[in-house]
Amino acid sequence: MSSEHRLFYTTPSTSFPTSLPLGNGRFAASVLSCPSKEVLILNEVSFWSGKPQPAGAGLSEKPKQAKDELRETQKCYLNGDYAQGKKRAERYFESKKTNFGTNLGVGRLEIAVNGQGAVENVSGFERELRLDEAVAETRYALDGRQFRRRCFLSHPHQVLVVQFEGDDLDGLEVEVGIQGENEAFTSKVNENGRLEFNAQALETVHSDGTCGVKGYGLIAATVYQGKVQHRDGKLVVSAKKSMTILVTFNTNYTEPGDDQWKKRTVSQMEAALKQSASDLFQAHLDDYQPLYRRVSISLGSQSESGSAATTPTDQRRSSFEASGYADAGMFALYFHYARYLTIAGTRQDSPLPLHLQGLWNDGEACKMGWSCDYHLDINTQMNYFAIMNSGLSDLMQPLITYLGHLAASGQETARVCYGCHGWVAHVFSNVWGFTDPGWEISYGLNVTGGLWLASHLIEIFEYSLDDDFARNEAWSVLSGAAKFFLEYMVEDPKTGWLVTGPSVSPENSFFVVNKNGEKEEHYAALAPTLDIVLVRDLFAFCEYVATQLGCEEYNRKEEIRTYQEALAKLPPFQIGKHGQLQEWLHDFEEAQPYHRHLSHTMALCRSAQISARHQPDLAEAVRVTLERRQDREDLEDIEFTAALFAHNYARLGDADKALAQVGHLVGELSFDNLLSYSKPGVAGAENNIFVIDGNFGGAAAIAEMLIRSIIPRLGGPVEVDLLPALPAAWAEGKVRGMRIRGGLEADFGWRDGKLDGVTLRASAASSLVLFYGEHRFVTRYQAGDVLKLGPTLELQG
Repeated sequence: MSSEHRLFYTTPSTSFPTSLPLGNGRFAASVLSCPSKEVLILNEVSFWSGKPQPAGAGLSEKPKQAKDELRETQKCYLNGDYAQGKKRAERYFESKKTNFGTNLGVGRLEIAVNGQGAVENVSGFERELRLDEAVAETRYALDGRQFRRRCFLSHPHQVLVVQFEGDDLDGLEVEVGIQGENEAFTSKVNENGRLEFNAQALETVHSDGTCGVKGYGLIAATVYQGKVQHRDGKLVVSAKKSMTILVTFNTNYTEPGDDQWKKRTVSQMEAALKQSASDLFQAHLDDYQPLYRRVSISLGSQSESGSAATTPTDQRRSSFEASGYADAGMFALYFHYARYLTIAGTRQDSPLPLHLQGLWNDGEACKMGWSCDYHLDINTQMNYFAIMNSGLSDLMQPLITYLGHLAASGQETARVCYGCHGWVAHVFSNVWGFTDPGWEISYGLNVTGGLWLASHLIEIFEYSLDDDFARNEAWSVLSGAAKFFLEYMVEDPKTGWLVTGPSVSPENSFFVVNKNGEKEEHYAALAPTLDIVLVRDLFAFCEYVATQLGCEEYNRKEEIRTYQEALAKLPPFQIGKHGQLQEWLHDFEEAQPYHRHLSHTMALCRSAQISARHQPDLAEAVRVTLERRQDREDLEDIEFTAALFAHNYARLGDADKALAQVGHLVGELSFDNLLSYSKPGVAGAENNIFVIDGNFGGAAAIAEMLIRSIIPRLGGPVEVDLLPALPAAWAEGKVRGMRIRGGLEADFGWRDGKLDGVTLRASAASSLVLFYGEHRFVTRYQAGDVLKLGPTLELQG
């Protein structure tokens, strides 16, 4: 298999950073493999500690007249009294953690391999994750016998499958046991000869240790010419040719009042046992491969030349930086790995979207203040940065469903905290729909966190141009957010601008000088740039839908005028004294100029509000912002920061700097299994902590380097740039099936750094302005059209 579609190692795996991740969108396993043992760390997306709590339950003090208290607090900031504003914000807009909870690991499936001979005689040890098949496989020879293990997690059958095969398994004995992650775990061999286990997600860091989701699992084994016994609470399996271990698991997350979830575990096992291992595998492939094969990229024949195809992935990664990131195939591998992780991590029928660690869990975030949850100030959003261009829009459904729940819960938070209609969510959420402010003003008063996540609905529409989606799913959520912000925002009497706040620019701080001439550090302000970026896109979307899609059924003239007037009053972008794009409304001195967050750059890298073509002065100001951050030796250098640097540089057309940042992410901010991580010393972390957003953010940046699309104004033409940030190291390559805005799909290739041509297929009707270097192509297109263009964008055929 191509090295662009395979993780490959010749050393055993003994810890999470070397494990290989499997998943079916709900149930997950991280595979640790060595000759004498196979260990699978089991996770499930809904296995959460904690429980629901009413909106406002954790507030320091519930305001009796919430709207009045909001206006008084805003007045403090309008008058420049940040100290008093902070006191009021801490009083009314700060929560206490009660039973928020965290996603916990389910347990460790431990499979000991006995009777195969002396381990020191092992030769030819190899393990790999084949991305095109979603299979983890281990192979080795021992005392002249060949052994193979194959693991996959079936979505159609909802079962984990572990197969042992070999030339001759005679004398081999496999002991199968399971250990829980906490004391609320029991296991036994039941009357049917299956190993069953009960678990509950209990912990005391993010909840009180008494509440959490319950889970029930079954483990069974089948053999060819062998037997299944039990000893000391474990299954003991032996066979001549092959043996298969099956695991099913479900929780009571959505069914706390009955045993249907337990019965589902049993029925899944019964169905799986009726299938042969080869039939289970074929059903798995038939389900998975059509998704994975929708898109492919290749970044040069050099990726398959020399030793790239045979060098283990950990060795390629360790030498990646020293080579100047010359191994182009590693970038393609990272891109495809992100697509694999998306499909493994979330499916159309998944009960929940991707969380901080996707679907997996190294146990680190659970132990500290972070929680393995839904961070709404970049992390959850970045999980979905690469999903649309990969042609996986149908896998957005769990996020769409979750946003509906978040909006419903957020209505009560909007009422209790702010006295407003509509809905709001802040810095983080959980499976219970938590929408209140966070535990401290410094990060918790992120008023646009929920809106930021909901902005993915706008992106879905931009890619699909599906009017029904805009009119229904997107409108139901985004119109409620607009209703909140229209009521919540206040007009600055000095400028006439509509401003949000008090709100933070995640999670940065600034200095103000008080009336005594003393510097004070603050986090909350009025109208942080991120807020205005998000609110502007929100109002523009709602105006478009109300104008274009709603007038026939409803009289929306007054509503449309409201959006238009609000848009006209939003503060403009501003360039500060250093030439930087201001992060706040005022040109504050940054208290943390080394900060990891780059929230205000969303105007360039995720929105169409700033582009080098249309707003070159603002684009240059973003560049200054990036360079001022990078000039700091104490920069908080973590996974999502590198991805954001790369994404922004790609949008600026700076190929070399984009390449360096993605290369840094792959080479220095990812484990040997290429899962991205956050370094110790940042945000209270004591160890390297797996955070999956770097994988998705890095893939998005790679795509942006190859093809960029924006819609400057909804209803207008889509603008597409081909090879806008192509580095010299990627002199040859091809892309197949890449989705772009405007309902378009693109195939294109290049040699010696120059475009060979491009084919565009349309699934919707719109207009297009296509750019490549100095060449430009303009057209209108209809659904079903196929456009073939040559190296200088001349129409062919």
